[in-house]
Amino acid sequence: MCGFTGIVNFEKDISNDISIIRNMLEKLSKRGPDEDGLYFSKHANLGHKRLSIIDIENGKQPMSVRIDEVTYTIVYNGQLYNTEEIRNILIENGFKFKGHSDTEVLLKAYIFYGKDVCKHLNGIFAFAIWNDKKGEIFVARDHFGIKPLYYTIIDNNFIFASEIKAILQHPHCKPILNKQGICELFGIGPSHTPGLSPFKGILELEPASFIVYNRECFRKEEYWKLETKQHTDDLEQTCDKIRYLLKDSVEKQLVSDVPIGTLLSGGLDSSIISKYASDYYKEKYGEKLKTFSVDYVDQEKNFVKNDFQPNTDNYYIDLMVNFLGTEHKKIVLDTPELFGSLKDAMIARDFPGMADVDSSYLLFFQNLKKDITVTLSGECSDEIFGGYPWYFREDSLNSNTFPWSIAILERQNILNKDIANEISLKEYIDKRYNESLSKVEFLDNDTEDNKMHRKLIYLTSNWFMQTLLDRTDRMCMFNGFEVRVPFCDYRIVEYAWNIPWEMKAYKGREKGLLRYAFEGILPEEVVYRKKSPYPKTHNPNYMQIVKKELSKIMENKEAPINNILNRDYILEIIETEGNAFSRPWFGQLMTGPQLMAYLIQVNMWLEKYNPKIEL
Repeated sequence: MCGFTGIVNFEKDISNDISIIRNMLEKLSKRGPDEDGLYFSKHANLGHKRLSIIDIENGKQPMSVRIDEVTYTIVYNGQLYNTEEIRNILIENGFKFKGHSDTEVLLKAYIFYGKDVCKHLNGIFAFAIWNDKKGEIFVARDHFGIKPLYYTIIDNNFIFASEIKAILQHPHCKPILNKQGICELFGIGPSHTPGLSPFKGILELEPASFIVYNRECFRKEEYWKLETKQHTDDLEQTCDKIRYLLKDSVEKQLVSDVPIGTLLSGGLDSSIISKYASDYYKEKYGEKLKTFSVDYVDQEKNFVKNDFQPNTDNYYIDLMVNFLGTEHKKIVLDTPELFGSLKDAMIARDFPGMADVDSSYLLFFQNLKKDITVTLSGECSDEIFGGYPWYFREDSLNSNTFPWSIAILERQNILNKDIANEISLKEYIDKRYNESLSKVEFLDNDTEDNKMHRKLIYLTSNWFMQTLLDRTDRMCMFNGFEVRVPFCDYRIVEYAWNIPWEMKAYKGREKGLLRYAFEGILPEEVVYRKKSPYPKTHNPNYMQIVKKELSKIMENKEAPINNILNRDYILEIIETEGNAFSRPWFGQLMTGPQLMAYLIQVNMWLEKYNPKIEL
């Protein structure tokens, strides 16, 4: 796991621009605390910050290979899970290897397969490869955008990096917030439209895409997408296939030369991952698996049951720890540190995020880093197997918008009058919503119910899931830590996509099929536990802290947030402790205190990045 950056300019010699690439690279230090490396040439400069996971000695980057008088140089962030399969194919075709790193395998796979290389990869990755003879850069990103990659083109410079903060260090790149950026922050945020960022001109390379750039062309292509096909397996065959794919995915993702563990919330998804990982560790090493969970000070005392969070995790965690016999550690976070980490969480993400959930993640991974460097998480199951409430709630099914963000009028009202007159958030949201839906493919024999749920699953996988994956990557990499997501194996997503809704929602339950598939494998109480999201704090002190801080911001006439937002409405939100904003800002849990924390992050972001506002 790492961070990288690069500059390509075909119009002038940039080999002496050492300070620029160094300054850009320094902004990625959190992603790669172990070592760094630079590559300079006439038209391409590359930089890399490394978190050493595999082949610590021989996996150094930038890595160069010279074959047939051509030098290929790679910078790479990620982990391939089919490294050995590819290595064997390459050996059969005459390639030799110095070490066992996946970096060397990826570089030589590109030399062998060319631009089709991503079609042969299973893993999480973003990378750039420079061909010095052709004068060409190849840049690519994994199937689901688990690893980030941003770019811009300005003054003949093609500038790219793992995070936006690095791009903004280039002297030609200035932060600008235009109408589209405001729509992204307040209409879509904390999510974002795939391919965009809040900053004018700074783009995201979409998942499952690559760029080829040389003197003649700049070409972006998609190398993979979900294909709609008839599902021919019956119920039992489908369960067998799901179990096989999940077991294989987990075992492939346990490869590491540094300590590894799993996250265990006592929910179905993390329990499945931990079960397969625990079995593997016992069989291969005769060792107990390390598992970890998060909790908050006085959570049991302050917990308030709701439709989205029906119970706390502790009982189920203890149940699974005893069932699996893992070596478990609980990380308990307190309210002041949750608030105190809001700014770091915003900086890690480069824009406002999911408030205390982000800061909780950041602190959680900070603590885990003391024991392990890599963990497996159960994220992405809800998206592909139908786990969210909006797959079943009539108000969500009939909302005709993103079901995790239906408070459109309230979002519009949060803008100040002048900006609100210039911008219709609803028009922007509708545009993005319809653009996405136009890409969904149906079968001729799809029922209306199946069509509706296919749309929802597509939207959730391409928007909501991206937000969660982005959150996980930034919060863990800010701590030099790696999180892997076995449910996000593209083979599992492909297979699940075509399972009919009536089978997926077996017996009318969220993730009904997945529950049925693990009957008798996991404890029944865990299998049929009602879906519960990543826990937020219920401590009333958190409300008071964010309320006080947001009030202080609103009292400051110079606070930049006052140039964009409706001050009277924010004061009403503060006064009513969030009740003036009647529905969650985003997802299931971003209600009163989380909304106020989001607005605090917006102000922090405006102060830190100081974007020029263009309307």
